[in-house]
Amino acid sequence: MKLITWNVNGIRARHTQLIELMEREQPDVVCLQEIKASPAQVPEFPIHSALAGDYRTYWHGSGGYSGVALLVKRSASASLDVTHPEFDFECRIATCVVNGVRIAATYVPNGGKDYDAKLRFLEGMAAWTETLRASGEPVAICGDLNVALTDRDIHEKERKPNQIGARPEERALISRLVDAGLVDVGRTLDPDNEALFTWWPPWRSMRQRNMGWRIDYILASAPLGSSAASCVSMREFGTSDHAPVMAVFG
Repeated sequence: MKLITWNVNGIRARHTQLIELMEREQPDVVCLQEIKASPAQVPEFPIHSALAGDYRTYWHGSGGYSGVALLVKRSASASLDVTHPEFDFECRIATCVVNGVRIAATYVPNGGKDYDAKLRFLEGMAAWTETLRASGEPVAICGDLNVALTDRDIHEKERKPNQIGARPEERALISRLVDAGLVDVGRTLDPDNEALFTWWPPWRSMRQRNMGWRIDYILASAPLGSSAASCVSMREFGTSDHAPVMAVFG
């Protein structure tokens, strides 16, 4: 299975780039964040696109803020039965089952305007993941989690004391996901890379200089997580401030 997660920072601005990425990579599942559009505002795939009819799509948004989406290849799933955990708010999580794995397109609040809401969302996600583990249902949490798990997930020149996105209580809640049996696929397959980032501040050529943060993840429980053959941050692709993250599972 090939899975891509991408914070597009506006689907209307990045729609053609998404089509280009999907036509090139032919992923089984795409998880999008920050679509910033209601379902009625999402552009349709052009008729000439090779993707036309190949994917089931679900858009979970309410306007020019937040929002997530799931795009699942028809050959990978017989249906697209989407659910939302009870901690969802502002259209931040949508899940479906593909090949026996519950895939969650997830957009954690940044926390800058309401830090407590961010912690509540992370608490809810951790508890939900633990419940899934207890039930034996595999899960893959994919998306912009807005937390750098360790200091090396932030470029050294971007590290500041007590900054949101790197506080101990945030990191502890992401660690709870790992403790609940999820594999941090990107870091597991690239453990020594000190320049593995997925988001860059949109100024001073930070992306070109690769001075960023790793805040976009694919966290997957076994057997999916342990079968990962590759997981890359596609820094050279697109004009969002986030890179697509693509994982291939055996």
